[in-house]
Amino acid sequence: MTPDIIIHTGKLVTFDDATPHAQALAIADGLIVAVGMDADVLPLAGPDTQIVNARGGTVLPGIIDSHVHLFGGSVELDMPSLYGVHGLDEMAAVIHPHAQANPDDALIFCVMADYDILGTGKTLTRHDLDQILPDRPLAMFAPDHHTIWANTAALRAVGLLEGGEVDAGSEIVMGADGLATGELLEPGAYSPVLALTRHGGREMLGLTTGKDPMPLATAAQREMDKDVIERGLHHCAAQGITGLHLMDGNTYQLELLAELEAEDRLIIRCTVPFHMKGTDPLERLSAEAPAMRDNIQTEMVRCGHVKMFIDGVIESGTALMLAPYPGEMSKDGNAGDEVFTQEHFVACCTEADRLGFQIAVHAIGDAAVRRTIDAFEAAQKANGKRDSRHRIEHLEVMHLDDIPRLAALNIVASIQPGHAPIGHIFPAGAVGEYLHPHQIGGAYAWQSIRASGAKVVFSTDWPVIPVDVMPNIRAAIAPLNLGPEWTDQTQSLTDTLASYTRDNAWVEFAEDKRGMLTAGMQADVAVMDRDLFALAPDQITQAAAALTICNGRVTYRA
Repeated sequence: MTPDIIIHTGKLVTFDDATPHAQALAIADGLIVAVGMDADVLPLAGPDTQIVNARGGTVLPGIIDSHVHLFGGSVELDMPSLYGVHGLDEMAAVIHPHAQANPDDALIFCVMADYDILGTGKTLTRHDLDQILPDRPLAMFAPDHHTIWANTAALRAVGLLEGGEVDAGSEIVMGADGLATGELLEPGAYSPVLALTRHGGREMLGLTTGKDPMPLATAAQREMDKDVIERGLHHCAAQGITGLHLMDGNTYQLELLAELEAEDRLIIRCTVPFHMKGTDPLERLSAEAPAMRDNIQTEMVRCGHVKMFIDGVIESGTALMLAPYPGEMSKDGNAGDEVFTQEHFVACCTEADRLGFQIAVHAIGDAAVRRTIDAFEAAQKANGKRDSRHRIEHLEVMHLDDIPRLAALNIVASIQPGHAPIGHIFPAGAVGEYLHPHQIGGAYAWQSIRASGAKVVFSTDWPVIPVDVMPNIRAAIAPLNLGPEWTDQTQSLTDTLASYTRDNAWVEFAEDKRGMLTAGMQADVAVMDRDLFALAPDQITQAAAALTICNGRVTYRA
């Protein structure tokens, strides 16, 4: 078969033990058909073969980001970012021009507002935001998307100024004056604010409720939503990404992706979860999840996992801990928020496992991680052992006794290096004030987890951090040194690349189809613009994708 594409003069990282390194590969009809030296592969070219000179750059299996929020991340590409902004004056300098340029927006909405945007220990309130924009609704997301701060006009517009009913684990923070302070913790509190955004909050429904828009999206809204998702897909492809594991889901988003595929506009493989909330009855899982999984299953889009949240995040004091937080967060013995009762959580895990789903659980605090391990163990005892590849997402703080249990129970550690205070993206040491000294050893314990024998996969959690691959790799291979009390968790470049490619293919049960550069595999390939192994670890962000190929189709060219 004459190749459609030949890539040559590259430094291939194949992850194939039989041919660990090579110079060239050939692609035909969506598959890799040859891997070897230039002298072996170039003669296979025909008159119509596209020849790509990698110029000595690293050539990888297509990069898979195994934890993203595609719809929300795509929408946020157009939103004003407050990353790196400090103080009201700097905030106003970003917000005022955007507000003036968008006079018809029902809500001025910003993203990436740091918890300490006003300075360490100072909590943003509606009164602060009123100083910036007193007469129009204004709100902003924390980077982790677990907190929104809103001004008085926004709270009044959605009926939250005097408080309201919220789900377990969510909170409308109230002031001494009996009115909301403007701080809204978790989706059960802030969802009404999102309804004022340009996409009516549809971009976040897979995260906040796991249910479809009500009322149903109009035809025009569906087209608008598909257009923004398509833009996000192209943004991801420019990073060398060929696969995405979505961690928010509903039937609506699954259908939009299937429509994009039917229209030949879906350029990245996507898996979409069924999102089970702690407030949902067990019957919802049994009644709705199998139908969502079975209705759409193609090579480019499918549903195969159930996503659950068992806690919140450290910075807002909602991550579930084994002991109360230290310092200011210890008020009333706060040890975090229980999103699920453990009894209900175990029942949901057991039922999802019985139904044959992979399970992915957001668990950040040491108590949340332990509860998740316990629930996965209970499901295994109830249903018997199987190749489930259940995942824990984040595992930012673990009790050291729990680390060996991951490998023992075949639980996958799904980690985002860029989230850590050692990852260069967020303020160094920012979470240190929220942890006890005895918790530091199990905090962001990437290498300790890997050394235990557990499978480790890497991702970004876009838009919590940018979906850009190289900064996340830098976080893993060149982490900051925060002092002797922090264990060195530096990752090797080879392990990091494997956790972003081969192992992410494995965790989606596709190790026989992709994740390696070898003949017979699907042609998902990322060509980098330089040799990654020739760069110093802290200089890895100099590299970028030069060419991305998904299923044999060029989806990005620099």
